[in-house]
Amino acid sequence: MERRSFAVSVGRLPELTTTLFRLVMGLLFTLHGASSLFGVFGGARGTGRALEFGAWPNWWAALIQFICGLLVLAGLGTRAAALVCSGSMAYAYFVVHQPLSLLPLNNGGELAALFCWCFLMIAVLGPGAWSLDALLFGRSRVEARPAS
Repeated sequence: MERRSFAVSVGRLPELTTTLFRLVMGLLFTLHGASSLFGVFGGARGTGRALEFGAWPNWWAALIQFICGLLVLAGLGTRAAALVCSGSMAYAYFVVHQPLSLLPLNNGGELAALFCWCFLMIAVLGPGAWSLDALLFGRSRVEARPAS
């Protein structure tokens, strides 16, 4: 009997891990945006200050980070929000970092590359069962694969 309950909990491990991954990535992105928008947590790039309101492209990128990060964290409109997050980080990588050098290790773009690929994975996998999307729209509409 103990073995059976262990098998059930291990069977849910991918679902739990996906949800925790979404929560952590959403929180990190939200905090990253908040620091730049509001000058908290060390401010924009550690300056202790907020970015100038409406300044292109940094303020708008921070707004995307904050709003879409919150959406991913909550699991609401997750696939679309994660895709926007991924695209914004791809833009940051190719426009800001890649012209300096080809490799992320050499151009300072590791964080942009990691965020880009992590959010792309969230967009593909979906929010998981523990999300507002699942609560509002039902589990079958938010899963990437059919239930077995």
